[in-house]
Amino acid sequence: MTGKSREENNVSLEVLRQKMKEFAQLRGWEPYHTPRNLLLAMVGEVGELSEIFQWKGEVQKGLPEWKEEEKVHLGEELSDVLLYLIQLSDSCGVNLGQAALRKLQLNALKYPPPPN
Repeated sequence: MTGKSREENNVSLEVLRQKMKEFAQLRGWEPYHTPRNLLLAMVGEVGELSEIFQWKGEVQKGLPEWKEEEKVHLGEELSDVLLYLIQLSDSCGVNLGQAALRKLQLNALKYPPPPN
């Protein structure tokens, strides 16, 4: 066990949304966090995430051959994308958790499991 509380291990989208909103408010950034600006910022972060994999070829699940600092960097870039996505959904008035669950249900109908 890492010593983290259960709450720290199970962070909700709502907690992240609230923390990002507070972060932006404290810095006076809210006027700049329009849907377009947030989307473009997220695309930039996706580019940075892509660079991590750019010359590695195919990698195994769990990244067993990666150095710890590479995994930490990957976590930082994944987090940047997630945080911008949460801010974008909030800016657009979309409940991301509910939208994701709905999309999973639609995908289950569209792509049923093969018969046994």
